[in-house]
Amino acid sequence: MTERRTATCQSVLSLRGDRVVLRSVTDDDIPVLLAIMAEPGVAVWWRRTEWDRVDEQGATVLAITVDGEIVGGVEVDEETDPDYRHAALDIFVAERGQDRGIGSDAMRTVIRDLSERRGHHRFTVDPALGNERAIHVYERLGFRRVGTMRAYERTADGAWRDALLMELVVGEPR
Repeated sequence: MTERRTATCQSVLSLRGDRVVLRSVTDDDIPVLLAIMAEPGVAVWWRRTEWDRVDEQGATVLAITVDGEIVGGVEVDEETDPDYRHAALDIFVAERGQDRGIGSDAMRTVIRDLSERRGHHRFTVDPALGNERAIHVYERLGFRRVGTMRAYERTADGAWRDALLMELVVGEPR
């Protein structure tokens, strides 16, 4: 798995936000990121098995660092067809980094980069419908509710839960 992970990070990337630095994930980062995904406050929304799925899909994962310490990750899945160009984003932040503005800064930073450097104008997120904290943060960042995706993802106990499709279109008034 780690050999493919390195391959999906096409080049070394480092993005500076107000409080965070986002950088390409290295093989050495994977155990730290998996440990964060296993924290109870993260695992309820992200399962460790999600890492394998991200790797299979070829999405790019950027490590979120604060003062050189990894505190989470941002997954970026780009649609590059010029007629459907957009990026789907997902994020997880360690319990110790939650409620500190780290996730918001990381999302603003990656959206700015993808908009300016890669030409994306539309971004989507799909938090679990019950993840009110994430939905609130996304709305503060300018994402709008598009609709509920019913029975969207399987939880660790095998049940299906709904997710909320949200989008942000750059330049659109809030």
